[in-house]
Amino acid sequence: MLQVVFWIAIAVVGYTFLGYGIVISLLVKLKGLIRKNDDKSVEDFIPNVTLVVPCYNEADIIKEKIVNSLSLEYPNEKIEIVFITDGSNDHFREVLGEFPSVKLLHEDRRAGKTAAENRAMKFVDSPFVVFTDANTMLNKKAIKNIVKHFSNDNVGCVSGEKRVLVEEEDSASSAGEGMYWKYESFLKKMDSKFYSAVGAAGELVAFRTSLYRDLPEDTILDDFMQSLLIASDGYRIVYEPDAYAMETGSDSTSEELKRKVRISAGGWQSMKRLFFKITPFNHPLLFFQYLSHRVLRWTITPFLLILIFLLNFFLLNEGFIYQLLMIGQVFFYAAAFVGYVLENRKLRIKVLFIPFYFCMMNYAVVAGLFRFLKGSQKSTWEKSKRKS
Repeated sequence: MLQVVFWIAIAVVGYTFLGYGIVISLLVKLKGLIRKNDDKSVEDFIPNVTLVVPCYNEADIIKEKIVNSLSLEYPNEKIEIVFITDGSNDHFREVLGEFPSVKLLHEDRRAGKTAAENRAMKFVDSPFVVFTDANTMLNKKAIKNIVKHFSNDNVGCVSGEKRVLVEEEDSASSAGEGMYWKYESFLKKMDSKFYSAVGAAGELVAFRTSLYRDLPEDTILDDFMQSLLIASDGYRIVYEPDAYAMETGSDSTSEELKRKVRISAGGWQSMKRLFFKITPFNHPLLFFQYLSHRVLRWTITPFLLILIFLLNFFLLNEGFIYQLLMIGQVFFYAAAFVGYVLENRKLRIKVLFIPFYFCMMNYAVVAGLFRFLKGSQKSTWEKSKRKS
Protein backbone atom coordinates (compact mmCIF):
# COMPACT_ATOMS: atom_id res chain seq x y z
CA MET A 1 0.00 0.00 0.00
CA LEU A 2 2.82 2.40 0.89
CA GLN A 3 4.44 1.72 -2.47
CA VAL A 4 1.22 2.52 -4.35
CA VAL A 5 0.81 5.82 -2.51
CA PHE A 6 4.50 6.61 -3.07
CA TRP A 7 4.33 6.13 -6.84
CA ILE A 8 1.02 7.97 -7.18
CA ALA A 9 2.54 10.92 -5.29
CA ILE A 10 5.60 10.89 -7.58
CA ALA A 11 3.33 10.74 -10.65
CA VAL A 12 1.29 13.76 -9.48
CA VAL A 13 4.40 15.82 -8.68
CA GLY A 14 6.06 14.83 -11.95
CA TYR A 15 2.93 15.69 -13.92
CA THR A 16 2.55 19.05 -12.17
CA PHE A 17 6.06 20.34 -12.80
CA LEU A 18 7.10 18.55 -16.01
CA GLY A 19 4.42 16.24 -17.36
CA TYR A 20 1.81 18.90 -17.99
CA GLY A 21 4.24 20.85 -20.15
CA ILE A 22 4.74 17.74 -22.30
CA VAL A 23 1.02 16.88 -22.42
CA ILE A 24 -0.14 20.38 -23.38
CA SER A 25 2.59 20.60 -26.06
CA LEU A 26 1.39 17.33 -27.59
CA LEU A 27 -2.23 18.49 -27.45
CA VAL A 28 -1.30 21.71 -29.25
CA LYS A 29 0.44 19.70 -32.01
CA LEU A 30 -2.55 17.37 -32.27
CA LYS A 31 -4.90 20.35 -32.51
CA GLY A 32 -2.74 21.79 -35.29
CA LEU A 33 -3.10 18.56 -37.28
CA ILE A 34 -6.88 18.51 -36.87
CA ARG A 35 -7.60 22.13 -37.68
CA LYS A 36 -5.82 25.32 -38.60
CA ASN A 37 -4.87 28.02 -36.14
CA ASP A 38 -8.06 29.69 -34.87
CA ASP A 39 -6.32 32.95 -34.04
CA LYS A 40 -8.19 35.44 -36.21
CA SER A 41 -6.54 38.58 -34.90
CA VAL A 42 -6.26 41.50 -37.31
CA GLU A 43 -2.85 43.17 -37.41
CA ASP A 44 -4.18 46.63 -38.31
CA PHE A 45 -6.88 46.63 -35.62
CA ILE A 46 -6.27 49.98 -33.85
CA PRO A 47 -9.14 50.70 -31.43
CA ASN A 48 -9.34 53.37 -28.75
CA VAL A 49 -7.60 52.13 -25.61
CA THR A 50 -6.87 53.36 -22.09
CA LEU A 51 -3.53 52.53 -20.47
CA VAL A 52 -3.90 52.49 -16.67
CA VAL A 53 -0.86 52.48 -14.39
CA PRO A 54 -1.69 51.86 -10.70
CA CYS A 55 1.12 52.99 -8.42
CA TYR A 56 1.79 53.50 -4.74
CA ASN A 57 4.68 55.76 -3.65
CA GLU A 58 6.50 55.17 -6.95
CA ALA A 59 7.60 58.80 -7.52
CA ASP A 60 11.23 57.74 -7.93
CA ILE A 61 10.48 55.56 -10.94
CA ILE A 62 7.26 56.86 -12.52
CA LYS A 63 9.04 59.45 -14.67
CA GLU A 64 10.78 56.63 -16.51
CA LYS A 65 7.44 54.80 -16.74
CA ILE A 66 5.69 57.89 -18.15
CA VAL A 67 8.40 58.41 -20.77
CA ASN A 68 8.15 54.73 -21.68
CA SER A 69 4.35 54.95 -21.96
CA LEU A 70 4.45 58.07 -24.13
CA SER A 71 6.99 56.46 -26.48
CA LEU A 72 4.82 53.44 -27.29
CA GLU A 73 4.01 53.01 -30.97
CA TYR A 74 0.29 53.72 -30.92
CA PRO A 75 -1.63 56.70 -32.37
CA ASN A 76 -1.81 59.49 -29.77
CA GLU A 77 -5.44 60.19 -30.57
CA LYS A 78 -6.31 56.54 -29.89
CA ILE A 79 -4.74 56.12 -26.46
CA GLU A 80 -5.29 57.76 -23.08
CA ILE A 81 -2.69 57.27 -20.36
CA VAL A 82 -3.92 57.28 -16.75
CA PHE A 83 -1.86 57.05 -13.56
CA ILE A 84 -3.79 56.26 -10.39
CA THR A 85 -1.84 56.96 -7.20
CA ASP A 86 -4.40 56.28 -4.45
CA GLY A 87 -2.85 56.32 -0.99
CA SER A 88 0.50 57.68 -2.18
CA ASN A 89 2.14 60.38 -0.05
CA ASP A 90 5.39 60.99 -1.94
CA HIS A 91 6.16 63.67 -4.56
CA PHE A 92 4.18 62.03 -7.37
CA ARG A 93 2.31 65.28 -8.19
CA GLU A 94 5.55 67.07 -9.03
CA VAL A 95 6.62 64.30 -11.39
CA LEU A 96 3.26 63.90 -13.12
CA GLY A 97 2.91 67.68 -13.37
CA GLU A 98 5.67 67.64 -15.98
CA PHE A 99 3.43 65.63 -18.34
CA PRO A 100 0.09 67.40 -18.89
CA SER A 101 -1.06 64.79 -21.42
CA VAL A 102 -1.07 62.13 -18.70
CA LYS A 103 -4.24 61.92 -16.60
CA LEU A 104 -3.83 61.69 -12.82
CA LEU A 105 -6.37 60.05 -10.53
CA HIS A 106 -5.75 60.31 -6.80
CA GLU A 107 -7.47 60.01 -3.49
CA ASP A 108 -5.79 59.87 -0.10
CA ARG A 109 -7.50 56.65 1.00
CA ARG A 110 -5.14 53.69 0.81
CA ALA A 111 -7.32 50.70 0.00
CA GLY A 112 -5.01 48.69 -2.22
CA LYS A 113 -4.49 47.97 -5.90
CA THR A 114 -7.85 46.27 -6.45
CA ALA A 115 -9.77 49.24 -5.04
CA ALA A 116 -7.69 51.64 -7.15
CA GLU A 117 -8.38 49.67 -10.32
CA ASN A 118 -12.09 49.49 -9.55
CA ARG A 119 -12.13 53.28 -9.18
CA ALA A 120 -10.02 53.87 -12.29
CA MET A 121 -12.46 51.88 -14.42
CA LYS A 122 -15.18 54.46 -13.71
CA PHE A 123 -13.13 56.91 -15.79
CA VAL A 124 -12.48 54.53 -18.70
CA ASP A 125 -14.70 55.11 -21.73
CA SER A 126 -12.66 53.20 -24.33
CA PRO A 127 -13.75 49.67 -25.37
CA PHE A 128 -10.46 48.20 -24.14
CA VAL A 129 -8.28 48.87 -21.12
CA VAL A 130 -4.67 47.88 -20.51
CA PHE A 131 -3.18 47.65 -17.02
CA THR A 132 0.57 47.73 -16.42
CA ASP A 133 2.70 47.99 -13.28
CA ALA A 134 4.67 51.16 -12.59
CA ASN A 135 7.98 49.34 -12.15
CA THR A 136 7.91 47.66 -15.57
CA MET A 137 8.89 48.97 -18.99
CA LEU A 138 6.96 47.96 -22.11
CA ASN A 139 8.31 47.20 -25.56
CA LYS A 140 7.45 49.74 -28.27
CA LYS A 141 4.70 47.68 -29.93
CA ALA A 142 3.22 46.27 -26.71
CA ILE A 143 -0.17 47.99 -27.00
CA LYS A 144 -0.59 47.28 -30.70
CA ASN A 145 0.38 43.63 -30.26
CA ILE A 146 -1.88 43.09 -27.27
CA VAL A 147 -5.09 44.79 -28.50
CA LYS A 148 -5.05 43.19 -31.97
CA HIS A 149 -6.46 40.00 -30.43
CA PHE A 150 -9.67 41.80 -29.48
CA SER A 151 -10.59 41.82 -33.17
CA ASN A 152 -11.69 38.27 -32.34
CA ASP A 153 -15.03 38.55 -30.53
CA ASN A 154 -14.44 35.50 -28.30
CA VAL A 155 -11.33 37.00 -26.71
CA GLY A 156 -12.09 38.75 -23.43
CA CYS A 157 -8.61 39.17 -21.98
CA VAL A 158 -5.07 39.31 -23.35
CA SER A 159 -2.03 38.72 -21.17
CA GLY A 160 1.36 40.09 -22.09
CA GLU A 161 4.64 38.44 -21.17
CA LYS A 162 6.66 39.18 -18.07
CA ARG A 163 10.41 39.30 -18.65
CA VAL A 164 12.75 39.33 -15.69
CA LEU A 165 16.04 41.03 -16.47
CA VAL A 166 18.79 38.92 -14.89
CA GLU A 167 22.39 40.05 -14.60
CA GLU A 168 25.43 37.89 -13.93
CA GLU A 169 25.78 39.01 -10.32
CA ASP A 170 22.08 38.71 -9.44
CA SER A 171 20.97 36.69 -6.43
CA ALA A 172 19.90 33.06 -6.68
CA SER A 173 16.29 34.07 -6.08
CA SER A 174 16.46 36.68 -8.83
CA ALA A 175 18.07 34.27 -11.29
CA GLY A 176 15.66 31.52 -10.23
CA GLU A 177 12.76 33.89 -10.81
CA GLY A 178 14.05 34.52 -14.33
CA MET A 179 14.28 30.80 -15.12
CA TYR A 180 10.85 30.17 -13.59
CA TRP A 181 9.23 32.84 -15.76
CA LYS A 182 10.80 31.45 -18.92
CA TYR A 183 9.17 28.07 -18.23
CA GLU A 184 5.94 29.76 -17.13
CA SER A 185 5.89 31.74 -20.39
CA PHE A 186 6.24 28.50 -22.35
CA LEU A 187 3.26 26.97 -20.49
CA LYS A 188 1.15 30.10 -21.04
CA LYS A 189 1.95 30.03 -24.76
CA MET A 190 0.88 26.37 -24.98
CA ASP A 191 -2.27 26.98 -22.90
CA SER A 192 -3.27 29.87 -25.13
CA LYS A 193 -2.75 27.87 -28.32
CA PHE A 194 -4.70 24.88 -27.00
CA TYR A 195 -7.73 26.77 -25.65
CA SER A 196 -7.11 29.58 -23.17
CA ALA A 197 -4.32 30.89 -21.00
CA VAL A 198 -4.99 30.26 -17.30
CA GLY A 199 -4.93 33.72 -15.76
CA ALA A 200 -2.94 36.84 -16.53
CA ALA A 201 -0.08 38.70 -14.87
CA GLY A 202 -0.62 42.27 -13.71
CA GLU A 203 2.64 43.46 -15.24
CA LEU A 204 0.77 43.75 -18.56
CA VAL A 205 -2.83 42.68 -19.13
CA ALA A 206 -5.73 43.94 -21.25
CA PHE A 207 -9.49 43.50 -20.85
CA ARG A 208 -12.64 44.27 -22.75
CA THR A 209 -14.02 47.16 -20.74
CA SER A 210 -17.56 45.76 -20.99
CA LEU A 211 -16.47 42.52 -19.28
CA TYR A 212 -14.58 44.09 -16.39
CA ARG A 213 -16.29 43.67 -13.03
CA ASP A 214 -15.50 45.32 -9.71
CA LEU A 215 -13.71 42.89 -7.40
CA PRO A 216 -13.90 42.85 -3.58
CA GLU A 217 -11.27 45.22 -2.20
CA ASP A 218 -9.62 42.41 -0.23
CA THR A 219 -8.75 40.55 -3.47
CA ILE A 220 -5.05 39.67 -3.40
CA LEU A 221 -4.50 38.53 -7.00
CA ASP A 222 -6.72 40.99 -8.84
CA ASP A 223 -5.27 40.30 -12.30
CA PHE A 224 -5.66 36.53 -11.94
CA MET A 225 -9.20 36.75 -10.56
CA GLN A 226 -10.39 39.26 -13.16
CA SER A 227 -9.05 37.19 -16.05
CA LEU A 228 -10.43 33.87 -14.76
CA LEU A 229 -13.86 35.37 -14.11
CA ILE A 230 -13.90 36.55 -17.73
CA ALA A 231 -12.84 33.07 -18.83
CA SER A 232 -15.62 31.56 -16.70
CA ASP A 233 -18.07 33.62 -18.77
CA GLY A 234 -16.96 31.71 -21.85
CA TYR A 235 -14.33 34.09 -23.24
CA ARG A 236 -10.73 33.14 -24.05
CA ILE A 237 -7.61 34.54 -22.43
CA VAL A 238 -4.94 34.94 -25.11
CA TYR A 239 -1.23 35.07 -24.32
CA GLU A 240 0.82 37.47 -26.45
CA PRO A 241 4.61 37.07 -26.00
CA ASP A 242 5.36 39.98 -28.34
CA ALA A 243 3.77 42.37 -25.87
CA TYR A 244 6.07 42.25 -22.88
CA ALA A 245 6.81 44.04 -19.63
CA MET A 246 10.41 44.11 -18.44
CA GLU A 247 11.47 44.37 -14.81
CA THR A 248 14.49 43.54 -12.71
CA GLY A 249 14.48 40.58 -10.33
CA SER A 250 13.74 40.77 -6.63
CA ASP A 251 16.28 42.71 -4.59
CA SER A 252 16.95 39.81 -2.23
CA THR A 253 15.85 36.31 -1.29
CA SER A 254 13.68 37.64 1.53
CA GLU A 255 11.91 40.00 -0.89
CA GLU A 256 11.24 37.22 -3.39
CA LEU A 257 10.00 34.92 -0.62
CA LYS A 258 7.66 37.64 0.66
CA ARG A 259 6.30 38.08 -2.86
CA LYS A 260 5.86 34.34 -3.36
CA VAL A 261 4.02 33.90 -0.04
CA ARG A 262 1.68 36.74 -0.99
CA ILE A 263 0.99 35.12 -4.37
CA SER A 264 0.38 31.76 -2.68
CA ALA A 265 -2.06 33.27 -0.18
CA GLY A 266 -3.79 34.92 -3.14
CA GLY A 267 -3.85 31.59 -4.94
CA TRP A 268 -5.71 29.95 -2.06
CA GLN A 269 -8.13 32.88 -1.94
CA SER A 270 -8.70 32.71 -5.70
CA MET A 271 -9.32 28.96 -5.71
CA LYS A 272 -11.94 29.36 -2.99
CA ARG A 273 -13.75 32.10 -4.90
CA LEU A 274 -13.56 30.26 -8.23
CA PHE A 275 -14.64 26.89 -6.81
CA PHE A 276 -18.08 26.89 -8.42
CA LYS A 277 -17.11 29.10 -11.38
CA ILE A 278 -14.76 26.70 -13.17
CA THR A 279 -15.78 23.04 -12.98
CA PRO A 280 -15.40 19.99 -15.25
CA PHE A 281 -19.11 20.28 -16.01
CA ASN A 282 -19.41 23.87 -17.21
CA HIS A 283 -15.88 24.44 -18.60
CA PRO A 284 -14.17 21.04 -19.19
CA LEU A 285 -11.18 22.30 -21.22
CA LEU A 286 -10.54 25.32 -19.02
CA PHE A 287 -10.91 23.16 -15.89
CA PHE A 288 -8.33 20.68 -17.22
CA GLN A 289 -5.86 23.52 -17.80
CA TYR A 290 -6.71 25.30 -14.54
CA LEU A 291 -6.28 22.10 -12.51
CA SER A 292 -3.06 21.08 -14.24
CA HIS A 293 -1.34 24.46 -14.43
CA ARG A 294 -2.51 26.15 -11.22
CA VAL A 295 -4.49 24.10 -8.72
CA LEU A 296 -2.10 21.17 -8.34
CA ARG A 297 0.89 23.49 -7.99
CA TRP A 298 -0.90 25.72 -5.49
CA THR A 299 -2.37 22.95 -3.32
CA ILE A 300 -1.17 19.39 -2.87
CA THR A 301 2.24 19.13 -4.56
CA PRO A 302 4.27 20.79 -1.75
CA PHE A 303 2.68 18.39 0.73
CA LEU A 304 3.26 15.45 -1.61
CA LEU A 305 6.97 16.32 -1.74
CA ILE A 306 7.10 15.93 2.05
CA LEU A 307 5.09 12.69 1.84
CA ILE A 308 7.39 11.28 -0.86
CA PHE A 309 10.46 11.89 1.29
CA LEU A 310 8.91 10.28 4.38
CA LEU A 311 7.54 7.26 2.49
CA ASN A 312 10.86 6.80 0.72
CA PHE A 313 12.53 6.44 4.12
CA PHE A 314 10.16 3.61 5.11
CA LEU A 315 10.60 1.90 1.73
CA LEU A 316 14.40 1.78 1.70
CA ASN A 317 14.45 -1.98 2.19
CA GLU A 318 12.01 -2.60 -0.68
CA GLY A 319 14.58 -2.45 -3.43
CA PHE A 320 17.49 -0.59 -5.00
CA ILE A 321 15.21 1.90 -6.81
CA TYR A 322 14.01 3.28 -3.47
CA GLN A 323 17.56 3.66 -2.21
CA LEU A 324 18.52 5.45 -5.43
CA LEU A 325 15.53 7.81 -5.17
CA MET A 326 16.37 8.59 -1.55
CA ILE A 327 19.96 9.45 -2.52
CA GLY A 328 18.61 11.69 -5.29
CA GLN A 329 16.25 13.49 -2.90
CA VAL A 330 18.96 13.97 -0.28
CA PHE A 331 21.32 15.44 -2.87
CA PHE A 332 18.60 17.71 -4.28
CA TYR A 333 17.55 19.14 -0.90
CA ALA A 334 21.17 19.38 0.21
CA ALA A 335 21.90 21.41 -2.94
CA ALA A 336 18.96 23.67 -2.10
CA PHE A 337 20.25 24.16 1.45
CA VAL A 338 23.79 24.89 0.24
CA GLY A 339 22.32 27.36 -2.25
CA TYR A 340 20.47 29.06 0.62
CA VAL A 341 23.61 29.26 2.78
CA LEU A 342 25.76 30.58 -0.04
CA GLU A 343 23.09 33.10 -1.03
CA ASN A 344 23.13 34.55 2.49
CA ARG A 345 26.89 34.89 2.17
CA LYS A 346 26.58 36.52 -1.27
CA LEU A 347 28.22 33.53 -2.95
CA ARG A 348 26.36 32.25 -6.00
CA ILE A 349 26.67 28.99 -7.92
CA LYS A 350 24.29 28.77 -10.87
CA VAL A 351 23.76 25.01 -10.65
CA LEU A 352 22.18 25.53 -7.22
CA PHE A 353 19.64 28.16 -8.39
CA ILE A 354 17.01 25.64 -9.52
CA PRO A 355 16.84 23.43 -6.37
CA PHE A 356 16.99 26.52 -4.14
CA TYR A 357 14.21 28.37 -5.98
CA PHE A 358 12.10 25.20 -6.32
CA CYS A 359 12.19 24.60 -2.56
CA MET A 360 11.52 28.24 -1.76
CA MET A 361 8.54 28.25 -4.12
CA ASN A 362 6.99 25.17 -2.50
CA TYR A 363 7.66 26.47 1.00
CA ALA A 364 5.82 29.65 -0.01
CA VAL A 365 2.71 27.61 -0.89
CA VAL A 366 2.57 26.17 2.64
CA ALA A 367 3.31 29.55 4.25
CA GLY A 368 0.70 31.16 2.00
CA LEU A 369 -1.92 28.63 3.12
CA PHE A 370 -1.37 29.47 6.78
CA ARG A 371 -1.45 33.18 6.02
CA PHE A 372 -4.70 32.75 4.09
CA LEU A 373 -6.31 30.69 6.88
CA LYS A 374 -5.31 33.32 9.44
CA GLY A 375 -6.56 36.09 7.19
CA SER A 376 -3.31 37.97 7.74
CA GLN A 377 -2.40 38.66 4.09
CA LYS A 378 -3.07 42.32 3.35
CA SER A 379 -4.48 43.39 0.01
CA THR A 380 -3.13 46.93 0.37
CA TRP A 381 -0.04 47.86 -1.60
CA GLU A 382 3.33 46.85 -0.29
CA LYS A 383 6.17 47.93 -2.54
CA SER A 384 8.39 45.06 -3.60
CA LYS A 385 12.06 45.92 -3.58
CA ARG A 386 13.49 45.30 -7.02
CA LYS A 387 17.05 45.67 -8.22
CA SER A 388 17.72 49.13 -9.56
